[in-house]
Amino acid sequence: MTEQLDTTGQKAIEYLGLKHAARERALPRSRTAIRFCANSIRATHRQEFQHAGELLAQAAVLLAEMAEDLRDHQDIFYAGFVQDAQKELAEAAAFLALAQNLPLPEAQTLSIGWAPYLNGLGETVGELRRYVLDQLRRGNIDQCEVFLRHMDDIYALLTLVDFPDAITLGLRRTTDTARSILEKTRGDLTMAVSQAQLQQRMQALQQELQNYK
Repeated sequence: MTEQLDTTGQKAIEYLGLKHAARERALPRSRTAIRFCANSIRATHRQEFQHAGELLAQAAVLLAEMAEDLRDHQDIFYAGFVQDAQKELAEAAAFLALAQNLPLPEAQTLSIGWAPYLNGLGETVGELRRYVLDQLRRGNIDQCEVFLRHMDDIYALLTLVDFPDAITLGLRRTTDTARSILEKTRGDLTMAVSQAQLQQRMQALQQELQNYK
């Protein structure tokens, strides 16, 4: 019995040691991938699209390495931190595509799960709002209409996904937040358009008065 327990204990220690080592390798990769995605989003806001794409590629490499390293440790793979990195990748990739009026990358193309992908799309709505506000400050109202449609389309998609949070990783909360951001952005854009139209009418009236004189 003692020898059996010794052998069993040794096997358990070896297995758990391998699992712990895999987790310790994956955690910093996840944090680094998330940082790459955040920097990619900032680059997209600055319209540095090539640099944003390069950062995304670096993040994707780290995600692929985590998936390979955790192939035999699926409990760790689905512990949460890998999905967080996948969600950030989806957000950064979707924002980069929409900022250039390109098709959205698919979850399969990004090699990530559907739940992180949909949550990433939902969070893209917040980045699009920031982008719209930047365009408003520059007077590019026509472009703002395009990005508002993107936000509306994403929200419409998310409302079709009706599964428990355990399946969607809290997508309902993400969808509610997206709706709030969408409504606020629509209100801001409507006000900006009204102000622009009023200013145009005033300028036209001033021109008519000058011509009358």
